[in-house]
Amino acid sequence: MTKTRTARGRRPVVLVLPALIGLAFLLVPLAGLLAKAPWATLPSQLFSPEVGQALQLSLVCASLATVICLLFGVPLAWLLARGDVPGRGFLRALVTVPLVLPPVVGGVALLLVLGRRGLVGQYLDQWFGVSLPFTTTGVVLAEAFVAMPFLVISVEGALRAADPRFEEAAATLGASRWLTFRRVTLPSVMPGVVAGTVLCWARALGEFGATITFAGNFPGKTTTMPLAVYLALETDPDAAIVLSIVLLLVSVGVLAGLRDRWIGGAT
Repeated sequence: MTKTRTARGRRPVVLVLPALIGLAFLLVPLAGLLAKAPWATLPSQLFSPEVGQALQLSLVCASLATVICLLFGVPLAWLLARGDVPGRGFLRALVTVPLVLPPVVGGVALLLVLGRRGLVGQYLDQWFGVSLPFTTTGVVLAEAFVAMPFLVISVEGALRAADPRFEEAAATLGASRWLTFRRVTLPSVMPGVVAGTVLCWARALGEFGATITFAGNFPGKTTTMPLAVYLALETDPDAAIVLSIVLLLVSVGVLAGLRDRWIGGAT
């Protein structure tokens, strides 16, 4: 124990100094945001019609996008973790592409596929009269596109770490695959599902590039909080700061809630 504490107590200046600079680089802009916040008028700004409208739309769209990610992302994670399919590694790489793809490119891709002249969107428009771009539904789809990989990666990691012997025991007792998944597999990976869901929701809440490209920017219809921040910077900087603080608090809350899962409860 003494040797361990001694080893941890050694802090080379050559590492500490760059670490402190990096920490300052990340924290000072956030501190500046809080320092410039209009605290005196913050309540009135927070409950103004524009901010409230953007906040309500963001919460609703992010929640609906998360539901979509759960419906399709959990089975996809199971397929990647347990499914015996050819090219599984390549499929995993494709699933994670939205993580590194510029969101604007994702919005363009959605527009080319689901737009009124898109590969699929043209038939939705002709056969059912459904147009997805520049609608609230378009916001939900754009957010789900960029957020789903966070859920899939989290759930897949939990599935890979889960002990398969419990599933084998359930199968031996005569349980069907679906029953085994619902009663054994899913409860065993529920912490991973919860963590992935929270990350997915937070990512959807902060989505900007794909949303403005695919859904546009129409107040009350597609203007979410990130888009409202962008607009308010030109006309009402105080409102932009208030919206930014709300997004910052949500992000900090998510990270704080998932801290034990990421670093094992270390202090």
